[in-house]
Amino acid sequence: MHLTMASSLQPWLLLLILPLLSLLLSTAAPAAVFNDNFVAVGGTDANHLVNQGTSVRLVLDRSSGAGFSSKLAYGSGLIQMRIKIPAGYTAGVVTAFYLTSEPEYGDHDEVDFEFLGNVEGKPVALQTNIFLNGKGEREQKFDLWFDPSADFHDYKILWNPYQLVMFVDNTPIRVLKNLTPGQFLVRPMKIRGSLWDGSDWATDNGKYRVDYNRAPFTAVLQGFDVYGCPATGGAPCDSLSLSWNAIRSLTPAQEAAYKNAKSKSMTYDYCTDKSRPNFHLPGECNNN
Repeated sequence: MHLTMASSLQPWLLLLILPLLSLLLSTAAPAAVFNDNFVAVGGTDANHLVNQGTSVRLVLDRSSGAGFSSKLAYGSGLIQMRIKIPAGYTAGVVTAFYLTSEPEYGDHDEVDFEFLGNVEGKPVALQTNIFLNGKGEREQKFDLWFDPSADFHDYKILWNPYQLVMFVDNTPIRVLKNLTPGQFLVRPMKIRGSLWDGSDWATDNGKYRVDYNRAPFTAVLQGFDVYGCPATGGAPCDSLSLSWNAIRSLTPAQEAAYKNAKSKSMTYDYCTDKSRPNFHLPGECNNN
C-alpha cells in the first residue's frame, strides 16, 4: 500500500491524529483479507484456523491450537490487530499477538501482547513482554478497564528507531525508549498471532490448567492490513510508515493517558519486582 503524506507534517501531530488516520485508512480502500499478508503456521487443518477472509478464528482443543504469521518481515511500522479473546473459563489458555525475529527462540527480538486466561469470575490479565537480543523477563501485566472477551478491541505496536509504544485501543500502556542506538530491536520481525495451551504458567503460575471438557476455546482476530516497512522481499516503505518512523515521544494527552493506565490498571511491573532472583534495576526502567 502506497500512501502520500505532506512532508511538513510534524511527528507529534501525526501521533495525535492516529485514530483519525486509522478511520481514513479503513474507508480509503477495501480491507485486506488474511491471505493478502498472512499465512497459517499452526492448526493448518482448517478446523483450528478458520479463515473467513477479513477475520480468522483460532481454535484450541485437545488435539491442537492454532497460529499464523505475516508473509514478510518488517523493520518498523504501526502494527495492529483487532482481537476478541475466548470467554468464560479460560484458565491456562493464552491468546497472543506479537512480533518476533527468526528463529523465534534463542538470540532473538520479540514484542508480546499475551492474554492469560483465568477462571470464571476473575479478570483475564494482559501481559506484555519484550525480548532484546534474546533477553526477556520484562513482563508488565494489566487488568484492563473492559472485558476483552465481550467485543473486539484494537491492540497496536508503534515501532520505530526512537521508541516502542504499545497501545490498547488508543491508550498507550507501555513505552520503551531507545537507549542503545544501533542495538534496539534491529532485527526484522514478523507479525504473529496464536492460541495455545500455557497451563504450566499462565494462570496463577500453573495452579489452574486448561479444562478441555470446556473446549473448544475460540479467539477471533481481524485487521490484516499492515502499515510497516518491509525488511526484505517486499514493497518499499510507504510514506505514512516513514512518517511514523519520525515519532519520538507521546503527545501530552497520550502521556496523561499512559500514566493513568499504569497507575490504575497495571498489576505487575518487572522494574519494581525485588523478589526476582539477582534483582537489579534494568537501565530502561529509569527512562520509561
